Formats: sequence, C-alpha cells, structure tokens
Amino acid sequence: MTFLQILILTAIFLAASIISVISGSTSLITVPVMLAFGIEPHVAIATNMLGLTVMSFGATLPFVGKGIIDTQRLPLLITLTLISSVLGALLVLIVPSRSMPLIISIAMIAVAIFSSLKKEAGLVPAEGKPPRMAELLGYVATFILGIYGGFFSGGYVTLLTAAYVLLFRMTFIQAIATTKLINIVSSLIATVIFAHQGIIDYGLGLVLSFAMFVGGVIGGQLSLQLSNLWLQRIYLTVIAILTVITLRNAQQRNQSMHPPHWVTPWV
Repeated sequence: MTFLQILILTAIFLAASIISVISGSTSLITVPVMLAFGIEPHVAIATNMLGLTVMSFGATLPFVGKGIIDTQRLPLLITLTLISSVLGALLVLIVPSRSMPLIISIAMIAVAIFSSLKKEAGLVPAEGKPPRMAELLGYVATFILGIYGGFFSGGYVTLLTAAYVLLFRMTFIQAIATTKLINIVSSLIATVIFAHQGIIDYGLGLVLSFAMFVGGVIGGQLSLQLSNLWLQRIYLTVIAILTVITLRNAQQRNQSMHPPHWVTPWV
C-alpha cells in the first residue's frame, strides 16, 4: 500500500473509533474500507480485529474507577464471551467470504429492530433488578453475540449495547462502558487465533491500532461528558445510517449476482 492510502485509512479508522465507542459497529465501516483498498477479506477481518482490541482497551480506560462498569455481572459475562469468541473466530476459517455481506445486513436490521422496541430504555437507572427471564436472556445474548463478535464484530457491540439496555436495564453509559471491557476479551481471543493462523497484516495493523487507540480514548472521554439522552440519540442515528447503507449494498450485490433475464452475462 502507498503512504497516501495508509494515511487515508488511518484517518478513517480514527474517526470511526471515536464515534463507535458510543454506537458500536466499527467494523461495518473499517472492514469495507479495507476491502475497497484491495485487502483480502480474511486478512482485513483479522487485521481489523487487532485494531479493535487496542481500541477497546483505550475506550475502557476513561471508565475505570468511575463506578460505571457493571462489575457484578462481569465475571460471568467475560466467561461466556471467552468461550463464544473462540467459536466465532474459528468460523472465519470455515465460512466463505461471500457470506459475510449477508451477515452484516442481517446484523444491522436486528440492531434497528432491537433499538426501536423501547426507546425510553437506558435513559435513567432502573429501579430494582430485571425479571429473571430478562436476566437469563441477557446472558444468552452475550454468548450468541460473542460468537458473532469473534467471527466478524461488525455490529457486535451495537447489538450487545442494545441487549444490555433492554434486558439488564442498564443506562446507556453503563452499557457502553461494560461492553467496551467485554469487547477487549472478544477481540483479543479472536486476534490470538488469527495470529496463530498467520492472517494478520502486522505492519498495517500496528499503524491502524494506534489510530484506533487514540480514537477509543477520545470516544470514551466524550461519552462521559454526554447525557444518556444524547448517547441514545447518537446511537440510534448511527444505527439508522448504517442500516440504510448495508441494505442498499446488499441490494446492489443481489442485483449484480442476479441480473435481469434480458441481460446476457459474459462467458
């Protein structure tokens, strides 16, 4: 890659990291950009996962010692994430690259549905504990989403944030802080597996990781300064934009794969 291309990627990764601390979905921006620059899909996913690990660490730092992270549920959440992330990372080595755009589109549609169910959730601290069934579903969601997080991570934290707000009744700032710490675990496990398989571009990955670390720290500090209402507004706005983009891209890919019957494909 040329110096200019690396500079452009660095700027995009920095901006995406700042916003995605609140909204999640970093990989829905960064991975397609890497693919557009000609990076092979599996290498793009693996290299991006290295950057996500470093970004999540940077994004978690501003929340440490603030009493925002849900430490009571954290041990079980981390254990479930460890197991499921291993399963997800192994899927990358099995699932064909062409199936990834479909997974991205489905993930963003799910995010939009989850986020529109209860818009008042996450604005104020909930009184009392959530129902036992909701608590159980929160842990189930952590495991299932952990598989997807280890596999690709595009929309993983976005979905996890929605699940924690709706099921664990966390405020947005609590969900954002907790999911950033959990994402360190998910991304790190996947990164280790990808490193073992030798599919990480370390030269590019280290440069982008630095940009994402800086973006994560800035995004975390920004989150602490905003109210839960503004965090919700940013979260829902980004989800709406990414949902439209992924649906449009999915439609274009479908049309290119299935041209009208009067079009004779080249052979």
